[in-house]
Amino acid sequence: MLGAYLPIILLVVVAVGFGLVSITLSTLIGPKKPSLVKMSPYECGCEPVGSARERFSIKFYIIAMLFILFDIEAVFLYPWAVVFKKFIASGFGTFVFVEMMVFIVILFVGYIYVWKKGALEWE
Repeated sequence: MLGAYLPIILLVVVAVGFGLVSITLSTLIGPKKPSLVKMSPYECGCEPVGSARERFSIKFYIIAMLFILFDIEAVFLYPWAVVFKKFIASGFGTFVFVEMMVFIVILFVGYIYVWKKGALEWE
């Protein structure tokens, strides 16, 4: 029984080992010449201005959650579309199609609700 999981365990061991060896080697043989300029935060070529603890607008998080929601919809649609032809051949095509349309309608109603609430407006 354990033999079936051996490739997965081996992959996890190799992945963790590679990560640990990479970090250890970069720490041991990497250059160590810190300076004030090298240790300063850097983002997009702009000089850091203000506090790093600045608060984000809630709109940012709402847009991010909506992106994840509709991205998950696409993740569910692709495998369904791949096997849909098999369901048609087996006689369950209508049922599977109606179920997916219910899923899409629920997401579409959520999209309309979010749109009407103005969550997609960036100010």
